[in-house]
Formats: sequence, structure tokens, C-alpha cells
Amino acid sequence: MALYTEEAARACLRVKDGKQVFYLQPDDKLTPAAREWLSTNHVEILQQQPGARQTYTTVFGGVLTEKPEHMTHLTGNVLVCKDHPRIAFRGMIDALEAELLLCGSLARQEGWEPLTGELQQALDFVRRMIRCDVLGERLAPDFRLCGLSAEQLRQQSHHPEKFFGQPHFMPDFSDSELLLRLNRARTVARQTELAAYRAFRTTDGAPEREDIMLAMNRLSSLLWILMIRLKAGKYERRK
Repeated sequence: MALYTEEAARACLRVKDGKQVFYLQPDDKLTPAAREWLSTNHVEILQQQPGARQTYTTVFGGVLTEKPEHMTHLTGNVLVCKDHPRIAFRGMIDALEAELLLCGSLARQEGWEPLTGELQQALDFVRRMIRCDVLGERLAPDFRLCGLSAEQLRQQSHHPEKFFGQPHFMPDFSDSELLLRLNRARTVARQTELAAYRAFRTTDGAPEREDIMLAMNRLSSLLWILMIRLKAGKYERRK
């Protein structure tokens, strides 16, 4: 019997008749978060045929009838070792999601409603990265984050005094807990960007997934912009 977490369920998606599906064997279980994610993304759960023997392949072409504990799903029934760069990237995405959730929770508690909405958009954007990785989908270069294009994110993060009247600054002990949490999320976004490069670089160092690299870079730019806006008093707070 296997227990599928949300991350494991994402990694095991398959395609049938042009639609995403998830195969569940009779004795297997889904965590509540995994079941909710599948439902939210309209992924049909199909029962594995009784008696059908599950087989796995490795990136080296081997065939396994059981999944070793030191291996995990890359795509479909393809297994890799758990220290594979793409698995490490997915782990960093998971960590980044956790940081954004903490930021959003604190922003909501403190009444920063517009900022809470922007953090939700950032969280949704991060979750798209797993889909892009697992299903091999491309992220359109004209994506927008919180209404800003990739170029606008770059310009505003590089020239905050021009756009917000707030120069670049170093976070300080005197800054609010929310600003410091945003800063931590920004640093995790940077670490995730590096993990993405390690996961998708070719032997000569060129990135195979420039769409994901650009997306991760601009996400950290967005988080810096949110910090700048908060520092500059650009958000209204619910009384």
C-alpha cells in the first residue's frame, strides 16, 4: 500500500486521451491535500486494474517491479534517485511554497489585504512550476505577475526609488516581522532559482528550461518589490 502526498501525486500524473489522469491502485491512499489538489486541477482519479502488475523504469533504461525507498517518481512511472537535481528543485519549490504561505498568513492576520492577494498570486505562480516540470509544459514568455510583465518586474526591482520613492535598503532588526518574512521568502526564491539551474542545465552549462529560469528570477524580483512597497508605506492596512 502506498500513501500519496500532494507532491507525489503531482509527480505521478499521466495523460489519457489528452487529459491528465492519476492511477490509484486499490490499496493505495491519498492524503487530504493530494486529493484536494487533484480535484482543484480537474485531474481524474482512475483505479488501476486489479491484478495489473506495476512496473517502473529508470532513466538508464532499467525495469523494476518494486519502487526502492531511495528512488522516487520523476514523471509517470520513471524513477530516479532522490538526490536527482529535478527532485531537489521540486523540494525547493515545496520550501518556497511554505515560506509564501507563512507570509500570506501573517499579512492576512495583520490586515494587509492587497498584499495578501499579491502573495496568493505569487503562490499560484510557484505551483505552476511543478506542473511545467512534471508535464513538460512551457511557460509563456509574456506571463504577468501581479499585473507586471517580466520586463516591468525587472525595471521596478532595479530602480525602486524611481517607481516607489524608496531606495534599495538592507533589512534591519527594526523592520516588521512581515517584511523580514518576505525577505526570507525572497532568499528561498533565489535558492530555488539556483536549484532550477542545476536541474535544467546542459553539459555545457546552458539552461534547457529558460522559461522556468526566467520565471524564478522574476519571482524573486516580485518579492523584493513587495518588500519595497511595504517599506515605503504603499499598502493600505485594514483597521
